[in-house]
Amino acid sequence: MEPLSSRYPRPRQRGFTLIELLVAMVLAGIIVSMVAVNGMPGAQRGLRFEAERLAQLLSLAREEAQVRGQPMRLQADESGYRFLALRERRWQPVFDDADLRARAWDAPTSLSVERPDGRSEVEFGRDSVDVPFTIRLARDDASVTISANGLGYFDLQP
Repeated sequence: MEPLSSRYPRPRQRGFTLIELLVAMVLAGIIVSMVAVNGMPGAQRGLRFEAERLAQLLSLAREEAQVRGQPMRLQADESGYRFLALRERRWQPVFDDADLRARAWDAPTSLSVERPDGRSEVEFGRDSVDVPFTIRLARDDASVTISANGLGYFDLQP
């Protein structure tokens, strides 16, 4: 008697295996991420990272001002920035919060603030609505803008 496999030849498999498809997708993802990272100049990428961190810290400072019932203020210069709290009628550095500690910029960075009322401070009070403002960070030939709508939403724009 003839074996069953010789009577009915198996059709030849066509296509890719699941492993081959997964490997191809991983390689494509790596290539796309390399192109995306390399497409942004180094100074712009570093400054964008700083702006994202600052936007998150501004959101935290806003929440802390409401929770503590103490106004909070951002103070910055070319070397770094820190947050201040209004205590005993004076602006004092925040030392009791590890997240809102003083930080240094990765490289000299200028910070400018635009507000509709013309003031140049970024302050958060006890109220849930603040004055909208725009912060522009600039370093070398790169710049990033943080826009705050006054309701706690911070948006980054290149």
